[in-house]
Amino acid sequence: MKIKTRFAPSPTGDLHIGSIRTALYSWLFAKSHHGKFILRIEDTDIERSQESSIDSILIGLKWLGLNWDEGPYFQTKRLQRYKEVIDIMVKKGDAYKCFCSPKKLEEDRKKQIRNGLKARYSRHCRNLNLENVFNQGYVIRFKNPISGTVTFNDQIRGEIIFDNSELDDLIIQRSNGMPTYNFCVVIDDLDMKITHVIRGEDHINNTPRQINILKSLGAKIPIYAHLSMILDEMGNKISKRKNAQNIIEYRKNGFLPEALLNYIVRLGWSYGNKEIFTVLEMQKLFNLKSISKSSSIINLKKLLWLNKYYINYLPLNQITNNLKDYMNKEKINISNGPNLEFLVESLRSRFYTIKEMTESFRCFYEEFKICNHQKIEKYLVLSNCYILEESYKRIKKLSSWSHSIISEMISCLSTEMKVKKTKINMILRVAVTNDTNSPSISLVIYLIGQKGVLSRINKTLNLIKNLQSKIY
Repeated sequence: MKIKTRFAPSPTGDLHIGSIRTALYSWLFAKSHHGKFILRIEDTDIERSQESSIDSILIGLKWLGLNWDEGPYFQTKRLQRYKEVIDIMVKKGDAYKCFCSPKKLEEDRKKQIRNGLKARYSRHCRNLNLENVFNQGYVIRFKNPISGTVTFNDQIRGEIIFDNSELDDLIIQRSNGMPTYNFCVVIDDLDMKITHVIRGEDHINNTPRQINILKSLGAKIPIYAHLSMILDEMGNKISKRKNAQNIIEYRKNGFLPEALLNYIVRLGWSYGNKEIFTVLEMQKLFNLKSISKSSSIINLKKLLWLNKYYINYLPLNQITNNLKDYMNKEKINISNGPNLEFLVESLRSRFYTIKEMTESFRCFYEEFKICNHQKIEKYLVLSNCYILEESYKRIKKLSSWSHSIISEMISCLSTEMKVKKTKINMILRVAVTNDTNSPSISLVIYLIGQKGVLSRINKTLNLIKNLQSKIY
């Protein structure tokens, strides 16, 4: 059997971690069996479908490397096919026209509830004599079997059984002629020869209805695997309409695709105590039987830990190129400054994200603009001017320029002025970077260069004096 899986998002919102996990598991299962992975866009909800969501889906999958073998297929391009099948089903008696008005449906629902019954369609039109109906709007319903059971062996949850008596005659075509989700999915899976359907547990109740439609068409039933929910850090279900973060935002926030995939694959699947997986290892080791039935909870600290790991252990040129792209988007000109690869090699062990690295490296390339803000204001005082002035003189006198020489100069200054080196480092850091966080200040001074550092110290001194003159 040639394995074929599919990822079939609806373009009605952002592509979030839960969606990506479904795509990843489907992709891995296909790849691990040398099969095919299909991308399908379920866009029949015309009112809610958005072009921007389609773009987000395609960009997100490509960024993560989850490339599809077929597609993307769009359901709105297959409407004629759905209509043909529905017409055949109506002629065979497997589907029927329902002329019940919304008012009648609501009255029936209230009556059922009053009588302690499950609210569902009464099947009023199931055996209607169509000769007595004239010029009325209608939907088309699937004639679900009334007796018997639907049984399927879920690859994660085991055997699941539904009584047909509990299932409704679901609508497969709306009154506007548009086919419904549950019907389109069935025809798509049939036509695309999907062998395994991997999706969220919220679709379990759809599965028996879809199986019955497939049976009515004499089709082979796919193998199903329903994934448990992913919860946010507060324990709430991830939802694209409420609390889900667009997967593209993770890229904007400086996460690497390798780290994100490694993190997501472990949201419900495990292989012993192994934490780090390359994509090739995922493809080799992944299987449906090792997926947990329990819900998974987002843990940002774990994702940051993984991202830091990949920043440190991916090839140097790969991280440098990634950082270069990020800095270009931030409009940071890296042509006038230290070698970016050298910076990455020297300092990457400090950072959790590419965004964090970008902001830290900004001071090496941008025109220095010192300004007063709450984070540094306690260092912009007259009592620190003497330290800055002495630092200025000593830096100016340096005839040799190296990281070690600068560090030694600061040590000597600390001894002679009887001021802790950590305090001098912080005062210089604020003067040179306009921040209280940076890599080793002696390294920063070395990389910025003698002329640039002297200019920045001078600007800071002027700022302090201006601030103090306004006070007095």
